[in-house]
Amino acid sequence: MGKHTNPNPDEAGATMDPAWECEGKGACELRQRRFADTIMPHILNLYGSCAKAKDFDMYAPNASFEDPLTHAQGVKQIKSAFYSLSKVFGESKIVEYHIQESVIAPGKKEILIDNKQHYKLLGKNIQMISLIKLYVENDKIVRHEDWWDKKPLRNRDTVSFPLVGRVMEMGRRGLMLATHAMMGFGKDPSSH
Repeated sequence: MGKHTNPNPDEAGATMDPAWECEGKGACELRQRRFADTIMPHILNLYGSCAKAKDFDMYAPNASFEDPLTHAQGVKQIKSAFYSLSKVFGESKIVEYHIQESVIAPGKKEILIDNKQHYKLLGKNIQMISLIKLYVENDKIVRHEDWWDKKPLRNRDTVSFPLVGRVMEMGRRGLMLATHAMMGFGKDPSSH
């Protein structure tokens, strides 16, 4: 699979359905479509600060999201985490990505999105390499991890002293709860 670049959102509707491959006169065949292909436009919207309520339909109701700063539990907190991006950054988007999808058990998949993200904070451009790990059960995301600089999340299982890891986990939960309250407890922004 090659690298993909984030298409211009104005041109997104103009592309052909990638599930069809055509060669020659009328010789078209349907190829197997990956789950990752169906959710990637929604992931791009989340990280691009232009998410709508429908972009969160890919999550199971009790899904979790975690990055080095926050740990969100449930779709409403995940909404708060992503809706807050536009409040913090002047720009945010995934600019390049490579997808790997694996079946790990019947009805369960792991999707790895190796990507480069762009942010603008206080007029300064920030580029970040990230590994997004999605755990999918029955075509719904149950866990979404964002590993900045491709480093595993630090928690009680990954640090030398479990107590330190537990304190880090509690800090991420606390920051998420504060963000969740400030963002109206996962309320979808109004469409004007």
